[in-house]
Amino acid sequence: MAAPMSEERHRDPLHGVTLEMMLTRLVEEYGWEELGRRIKIKCFTKDPSISSSLKFLRRTPWAREKVERLYLRSR
Repeated sequence: MAAPMSEERHRDPLHGVTLEMMLTRLVEEYGWEELGRRIKIKCFTKDPSISSSLKFLRRTPWAREKVERLYLRSR
């Protein structure tokens, strides 16, 4: 029998975690320079900011997936 939807959501390690929360935590942990080395995208290496990075990540699924994977590995 399939698990109820609420149980499935609670098994999702990203449930309740916003992209902004992930990015803020990664920047606090690694800093922009190291983050740019780990995930090679310009928004982390050229004049980085949370705001500009969020705009890019929200429009770019492959980049967001990389951020999510790094976030999960660093927990």
